[in-house]
Amino acid sequence: MLALVAVLGVVLPAHPASAHGQLAMSDPVQDSTVDKPRAEVALYFTEQPASFAWFTVTAPSGLRVEGGWRTGEPKRLDKPVQEYFMVDGKFEPRSYNTGFPALVPVSHWPEQGLYTAAYQTVASDGEAVKGQLRFTYSGPVTPAPAGWTAPTAGPSEALTRALNKEGTPPAAVGPTQGPQQAQPPVSAPAPVKTPFVLTDWLIPALLIVGVGLMIGLAARRAPVQPEKKRRKAALR
Repeated sequence: MLALVAVLGVVLPAHPASAHGQLAMSDPVQDSTVDKPRAEVALYFTEQPASFAWFTVTAPSGLRVEGGWRTGEPKRLDKPVQEYFMVDGKFEPRSYNTGFPALVPVSHWPEQGLYTAAYQTVASDGEAVKGQLRFTYSGPVTPAPAGWTAPTAGPSEALTRALNKEGTPPAAVGPTQGPQQAQPPVSAPAPVKTPFVLTDWLIPALLIVGVGLMIGLAARRAPVQPEKKRRKAALR
C-alpha cells in the first residue's frame, strides 16, 4: 500500500500529498491507549504552530481539561513527512525530518474513555491546519486541582481572522516566509460620461422652435416704407 502511494505521488505530482504545517507526530499516538495519568499531550508539526494557535483536550463527557499550550524543543520525527509547494507553476516535494511541538497541559483525568485533542492553527503559507487526535484513557481517575475551572474560551480573534483569509496567495512559497509587501491600492476607474445624442424626435422639435423664433423676430420689426413715400414725406 505504501509503495502504491509513493508511485501515485510520482505519477501525479500536481496533487499535494498533504497540507502545509501538518501534524506529523504525537504523544500519545492516534487511536492508542493511555494507561496512566500524564501531565500533557504533545503534538509535533512540520513547522512551529502560530502563536495564536488553539488547542483543546476534551474528556468523554465533553469536559475540557486542557491548560494553555507552550512550545518545546524540536524533535526528530519517527518517519519523514513530505509536503508539496508550488514553484514556477509546479508542485515540488519537500521532506521534513523535524517536528516542532505544541505541548498542551492536561489538568486532570476525570474519567476513563475516549479523549480528543483538537488543534487549529495557520501554516506560514496561509493554509489552515486543523485536526483531532483521539486516544483512550484507561488509567485511574484523578481529581481536579484546587480552584480549577474548566476552560470555555474559543479561538482568538487573530486566529479567526487568519482562518477567514485562508486561500489568499502567499508572498513566497516555503515553510518560512518574510513579511509580505503591501500592494498599493487600486484606484477606482473614472466614471464614463454619456455623450449627448440628438434623437429623432428632438431634431424636428428644435427646427420648429427655431422657425417660431424667426417669425416672432420678423413680426417685431417696423415695416419698411417704399423709397417714393420716403421722398414725399421729406418734401413736406
